[in-house]
Amino acid sequence: MSQQTTVLYDVPGPRQRRITLISSIVATVVLIVGAYFLIYRPLDEKGQFSMELWGPLVDPSNENFPLVWERIGLGLKNTLTAAALAIAASLVIGTLLALLRIQLKSLTRRRFTGMAAPAAYLLRGLSLLLSAVTRVCVEVFRGLPVVITIFFVARGFPEFGITFDTLWYLVIGLTVYNGVVIAEILRSGMEGLPGGQAEAAAAIGLSPLQTTRMILLPQAFRIMLPALISQLVVVLKDTSLGFIISYEETLNIGKQIIGVLGNPIQVYVVIGVLFILVNYSLSKLAQYVQRRLSQGRKTAGTPAQPLPPAALASQSESTGHGV
Repeated sequence: MSQQTTVLYDVPGPRQRRITLISSIVATVVLIVGAYFLIYRPLDEKGQFSMELWGPLVDPSNENFPLVWERIGLGLKNTLTAAALAIAASLVIGTLLALLRIQLKSLTRRRFTGMAAPAAYLLRGLSLLLSAVTRVCVEVFRGLPVVITIFFVARGFPEFGITFDTLWYLVIGLTVYNGVVIAEILRSGMEGLPGGQAEAAAAIGLSPLQTTRMILLPQAFRIMLPALISQLVVVLKDTSLGFIISYEETLNIGKQIIGVLGNPIQVYVVIGVLFILVNYSLSKLAQYVQRRLSQGRKTAGTPAQPLPPAALASQSESTGHGV
């Protein structure tokens, strides 16, 4: 009997499909049984499913319910505020830094012909120096753990007499780290594009900056969008590191609730679900943006349809030319 094949794999036959189905059912049953004996029963024996612990989170009639959710709402608001500001700032700083690194790299390859030799050597040396400085900064801030960056921002700025609200210390720390990561994502995306595009742009008279801004950067954003969205999700989750500077984000407020009610498992389950929902919404938004961008590229690449004869005749009459 002939068997259908694809380029990547053989299509499974009836016997293989039955084996796959039975294996999936057996694995599911094993997981359910394991979860019951290893997770549910130990927690149930210790009373972790009692309404005394879950009531403040799920029972509106509980006296602590409104206070708990008021605090969680405040923490979620603070988390989203810090994340939104850090995401916007990281995208702006990362884009500018990527443009700067690309431009400096192109300048280091120029010979500055037509200039006096001292001026040409000076400009090329300055380009090499700035390129090295930016690369060192990227490697340093990308290599530091983000929690250390936040700590030094919150402790270092006041030493120079610069004081902000704790929100801005967290935003600056997250921006410093994630800005350089986003810059490297965009830079690698631009450098990964075919070299013929930059050559064609130079052939029609575009400057290196115009080529980068109008041709390379928009394509890099579309190509690297999945990596950018992953990094933005990291920004959202890293707001939980604000506890080291006493910023009242969701996780910090969760710790305060646990200190009063003594129900860590229940509080962390609820906070985990909230983070999953927010991150899932961000991922779906990214998929929507990516789908719209893909549709835009397909629409832009569609060849123009020829005009019908009647339209051609009316157009020629309006311009005063006979057919």
